[in-house]
Amino acid sequence: MHANLIAQANAWLAEDPDAETRDELAKLIDAGDVTELAERFRGTLQFGTAGLRGELGAGPMRMNRAVVIRAAAGLASYLKKNGHTDGTGTVVIGYDARHKSADFARDTAAVMVGAGLKAAVLPRPLPTPVLAFAIRHLGAIAGVEVTASHNPPRDNGYKVYLGDGSQIVPPADAEIAAEIDAINSLHDVARPDTGWETLDDSVLDAYLARTDAVLSPDSPRTARTVYTAMHGVGKDVLLAAFARAGFPAPVLVAEQAEPDPDFPTVAFPNPEEPGAMDLAFAQARATDPDLIIANDPDADRCAAAVKADGNWRMLRGDEVGSLLAAHLVRRGARGTFAESIVSSSLLGRIAEKAGLPYEETLTGFKWIARVEGLRYGYEEALGYCVDPDGVRDKDGITAALLITELASELKAEGRDLLDLLDDLAVKHGLHATDQLSVRVEDLTVIADAMRRLREQPPTALAGLAVTNAEDLTEGTAKLPPTDGLRYTLDGARVIVRPSGTEPKLKCYLEVVVPVATHADLPAARAQAVETLATIKRDLSAAAGI
Repeated sequence: MHANLIAQANAWLAEDPDAETRDELAKLIDAGDVTELAERFRGTLQFGTAGLRGELGAGPMRMNRAVVIRAAAGLASYLKKNGHTDGTGTVVIGYDARHKSADFARDTAAVMVGAGLKAAVLPRPLPTPVLAFAIRHLGAIAGVEVTASHNPPRDNGYKVYLGDGSQIVPPADAEIAAEIDAINSLHDVARPDTGWETLDDSVLDAYLARTDAVLSPDSPRTARTVYTAMHGVGKDVLLAAFARAGFPAPVLVAEQAEPDPDFPTVAFPNPEEPGAMDLAFAQARATDPDLIIANDPDADRCAAAVKADGNWRMLRGDEVGSLLAAHLVRRGARGTFAESIVSSSLLGRIAEKAGLPYEETLTGFKWIARVEGLRYGYEEALGYCVDPDGVRDKDGITAALLITELASELKAEGRDLLDLLDDLAVKHGLHATDQLSVRVEDLTVIADAMRRLREQPPTALAGLAVTNAEDLTEGTAKLPPTDGLRYTLDGARVIVRPSGTEPKLKCYLEVVVPVATHADLPAARAQAVETLATIKRDLSAAAGI
């Protein structure tokens, strides 16, 4: 068995085009590190609806140039088998500032050109929504974004879009994966040194011109912000968008303003993670803005924080999602409002009250972006699509503009975002959400928890009867199959699913408490906090986590 493993490693080594990973793998072979080699050669990174994402390093279970070249070749083959054989189709490629991202983008461009397609690479590391915009703007047949979004520094990823500007969904993912698997040797993949186009700033300029359209022409632009790019690529684009819009220039969190693939000030470069916003809070305490805005490293997510009782706190993604929805309704927006099943049901209430169509999808903007007639879509994980005709994906830049416009309008009325959240609670009921999220080293922990819940589903949580238990593996009338469980309770809802991008089990909790008047809000919030905590405790016990 060891001999076979060493043979596999040597065969991979012979094809690896990257001197760095070749050296890494050669040292493992020379050291006879069977444990580490077995981990790296126990399979291949699986290409799915999230594309590829994994830890950087040598071998088929890591993100590296060899894996990316195979993925690009599989995508090229899929595109050619689906009618793009005349050499006129362009694949546009973007990338973030993570380790190896520029290399992976260049390899992808070379593979596309070698396969007889055209390739166009964005001029430098830019936000993911710029790539999503560029696909439709340029009339491309597909797009690739090299990013691991908010994952740890050691990770990178490979996200694929088709010509409609939205991320791939089944069956395209499986068909691309099959083409990747069909590649025998990297030596068979042509990779010329030249032949692709490096785009200039005209695409970025067109994107920025489009951002103006998300705002009302005559809206106030007075809200003052503190902004953190979380060591990512959002700063320059967001500052340009805010300047065009006429907002006061955001005060930057200097320690996190410039791209840095090592993310030195945060354990995880995700605004939702504990401690990630500490520097932004410190800057806000020093400068007293109206709002804190944060992007994740590829700037497709947007976080907001507000001052509450003298202290700064993050708004939940569901809170921002509901605020943006209310803002768009107030402006007279028409079209379908959509969200994923793990997001707050408050959006449905807002849409219903406004007489607007509403749709629920599986998690991920690959599903939300495909809703017919979409006007606004959001997901609780800080993702918001406020201009679907321009960007059919979550966009942290335009979302930041829109939430800052709303803060400006409320400021002109002597109010703030928390006041509007209170109004929504009185009008629609207090929708309080929380999450039980368990990060694991061993993925079998997640599988065991899901199996336990399926075999012994809870009949009550926090004393609330489970009135309906759904295993979403088989799908529903409106939802495709997915690995998830949904429990409907009397006044609450729980969804349990493995994360699609991280080694986490995620449980999404929502409690709805009727509220008669503003005076009833403190008691309703206390009740919701207690109920959510008890649901979390009971669910944790039921899942064995």
